[in-house]
Amino acid sequence: MRKLRIRRPLDAHVRCSWARTPLSIAYHDAEWGVPVHDDRVFFEFLTLEGAQAGLSWETILKKREAYRDAFLGFDPARVARFTPARVERLLRNPGIVRNRLKIDSTVGNAKAFLGIQQEFGSFDAYVWGFVGGGPRVNRWRTLQVVPARTLDSDALSRDLLRRGFKFVGSTICYAFMQAVGLVNDHTVGCFRYRTVGRTGRGRTSGCTRRQSCGE
Repeated sequence: MRKLRIRRPLDAHVRCSWARTPLSIAYHDAEWGVPVHDDRVFFEFLTLEGAQAGLSWETILKKREAYRDAFLGFDPARVARFTPARVERLLRNPGIVRNRLKIDSTVGNAKAFLGIQQEFGSFDAYVWGFVGGGPRVNRWRTLQVVPARTLDSDALSRDLLRRGFKFVGSTICYAFMQAVGLVNDHTVGCFRYRTVGRTGRGRTSGCTRRQSCGE
């Protein structure tokens, strides 16, 4: 007689191993990997992932509220109008990473972000096309086997760089894709693995790069 396989419920206390502090646990449980469809959230994570370069994600999480205040709620239209004088003030803001290249890149990225919105109707319509319109669901058993970059992140990085973005190398792009739910990289034993894709953040566009996207 064929034995039935009994699927054991996932332990609600088992998380991806990188979530260890109260701040990272809260972020992991509520946000990481949840599909995003809100352009401001996309711009926020592009900015934060770029700011993280050379630093820990915990450091960026601690500065997140200061970033939201400094960059006006991550409104790309407003950030794109930042003047050199405003950039100088940001360089004196202890709440954010005071790196001129990273701050300048955020202003430049905001301008490039607006260009994508104009071309595709929204950044949402643009970026989901790199994964065919829906999250790529992986089946990693340990953190050690999760890649730092993929062909998808390579393609996204190349296209963003071509459009004038900075601090968008493939590794940064893959971290961005994980954060905004373009890929589900929760390990299979994590209690969020099966639930993370059931809810999304913001509106959905339903458009892929194979469709017109308003062009």
